[in-house]
Amino acid sequence: MENKKVEIYHERQRLQFCLLHTLNNLFQEKDAFLRADLNTISEKLDLDDPIKGGWSPLSVVFKPHHNSITGNYDINVLIAALEGKGKSVVWHDRRHGFSSIDLDGGDDTLMGLIVNVPVRKYGGLWESRHWIALRRIGGVWYNLDSDLAAACAFKDTEEVKEFLNGMISSGSEILLVTNDNQ
Repeated sequence: MENKKVEIYHERQRLQFCLLHTLNNLFQEKDAFLRADLNTISEKLDLDDPIKGGWSPLSVVFKPHHNSITGNYDINVLIAALEGKGKSVVWHDRRHGFSSIDLDGGDDTLMGLIVNVPVRKYGGLWESRHWIALRRIGGVWYNLDSDLAAACAFKDTEEVKEFLNGMISSGSEILLVTNDNQ
């Protein structure tokens, strides 16, 4: 059996564009999504919102679904972006740990996982969240976190489950990204 080297696409973190990097890493494509795409989705979500907030000078930068300078897109942008590419997002019920998910199944159903991690910086003075993609490529699961210097391969699915259970314990949210089979 011939060993083929699988090339892994991995974008690095820039400002608070971790959702943009997470989506491109998940799709394994440099421009699967552009900043302009996510801004358009965010603006459409704002226009479609039946309960719009009032305008203030801060509204120029701090939009309801993102920060217009640094990014920092929310879950609504993530879901709309993935649905636009024919994917579905399923929130994992943290009460069940990760044993209920079949990580060894075929790629035809589960495209990958997205983890939303709580982040505290500057001695706890600043709290935010960070998006991370995990995906199986060539039969191997990878942590495609844009904060890492390079994609990191897990040795097996048990290590992935341990990682995810640790993430759940620390307050992270786990999202399953599935392929719509229509």
